[in-house]
Amino acid sequence: MTEPAPAPQGQTRFSAVLTPHRSLGPKGFMVLMGAVCAVSFGTGLLFYLLGAWPVIGFMGLDVLLVYWAFRANYRAAAAFEEVVVTHSELRLRKVSHRGKDAEWTLNPVWTQLQRETHEGYGLVRLSLVSQGRRLAIAGFLGPREKESFAEALSAALGEAKRGPTRTVVS
Repeated sequence: MTEPAPAPQGQTRFSAVLTPHRSLGPKGFMVLMGAVCAVSFGTGLLFYLLGAWPVIGFMGLDVLLVYWAFRANYRAAAAFEEVVVTHSELRLRKVSHRGKDAEWTLNPVWTQLQRETHEGYGLVRLSLVSQGRRLAIAGFLGPREKESFAEALSAALGEAKRGPTRTVVS
């Protein structure tokens, strides 16, 4: 039997990329916009036949505003958070929907995961706390997703705090 080999210091114990949830996909968006256009056109035609022809322009404006709102919502979906835990560091990277990038490197031994819960709603806020700094994470996840993420991240932090394990190579 040979000597136990230490696990690599930089070995990833946890890695997650968190993205905002979008329930309406591209196909659903096209169907919705088709329905909005059909309703707007039908209503505009009705008003035109009744003699109120200026209403048609406002109905078209409604369609443009709905389209603009959804496009802005889809652009916001480009934001993400990346969390990586190794035995020696915890890296948090946040990228905004505009592409602004911010990155923090923390020592997992000195980092705590704080949870803020609401009686009726569940887990509402997660924060990484280390050496007086508080970093909010997973803000765009729902309560159930936050809970699942928090459990996995807590387990990874606990493993990192125990230090690298030694494996037996035979």
